[in-house]
Amino acid sequence: MPKRLRLTRRFPVAMTEDGYRRLKKFSAEAGLDEGEALSFLFENFNSVMDHDNLYTRLRLFNAELDSRKR
Repeated sequence: MPKRLRLTRRFPVAMTEDGYRRLKKFSAEAGLDEGEALSFLFENFNSVMDHDNLYTRLRLFNAELDSRKR
C-alpha cells in the first residue's frame, strides 16, 4: 500500500514538554502521526493561524524563553 504522504525531510527538533503533548494530542485527534501533523500545520499555516493572536503569543513566549531554559 503506498504512503499517503511522502515525507522528504527529516530534521532534529527540540520541543517543550507542553508543546510535544499538544502535538501528540492534535495528531491523535486528526488521525495523523506527529510528522504528518507538523507538515499539515506548516503547509496550511496561513489558514490555521490567527495572525493577531500569533504575534502576541510569540512575544510572550520569547519573553519567557530564557527562564524556561533554566
